[in-house]
Amino acid sequence: MHASSLAHVQGLVHKYLSDRTQAPLHIVDIGSYDVNGSYKQFFLHPAWRYTGVDLAAGPNVDVVLRSPYRLPLPSHSVDVIVSGQAFEHVEFFWLTWMEMARVLKPGGLIFLLAPSRGPEHRYPQDCWRFYPDAYRALAKYTGMELLQVSTDWEPHADPESAPWGDTVGVFRQPALTPAQRWRRRLMQQLRYWTVPGYRSG
Repeated sequence: MHASSLAHVQGLVHKYLSDRTQAPLHIVDIGSYDVNGSYKQFFLHPAWRYTGVDLAAGPNVDVVLRSPYRLPLPSHSVDVIVSGQAFEHVEFFWLTWMEMARVLKPGGLIFLLAPSRGPEHRYPQDCWRFYPDAYRALAKYTGMELLQVSTDWEPHADPESAPWGDTVGVFRQPALTPAQRWRRRLMQQLRYWTVPGYRSG
């Protein structure tokens, strides 16, 4: 976990959650395995419940996923989702994104960080890089509000972070109309027919 990524999440928590430290928030971290740092440190308030999820058991992983395309959480049950340095490793990231939208409460937030540049790091694959228009497309795809988006165009001062750049976005789940809920359910069902091997995921 490069220093610039940690700094981004610390700033997002301060900007969007500093007035909610007494609220009983459920925070889910997707891609939480602690290789060389974790976002968990920014969510350690007594009223908050943090759940780390990843595809492998290990440090900072509370729930081991069978598939990156299915979150074992009820719909509309999570207040905040954070995911950093994970989407580049997900072959069909838009399916994971739809699951994130499904479990997020109306008014809930997603903090999404994904690399805009950086060396290849296959874990187990490295498929994607992201720019602001990608986040605008994700918001449009699931009918979310994109509250902010930025990209690290200049190298970070920290030498280990300098090769990396992230696109950082904050999304909010609106209250869905019946028509929007129907459209989202239909899109979720169509996933079964569009991705090879999804049914067994």
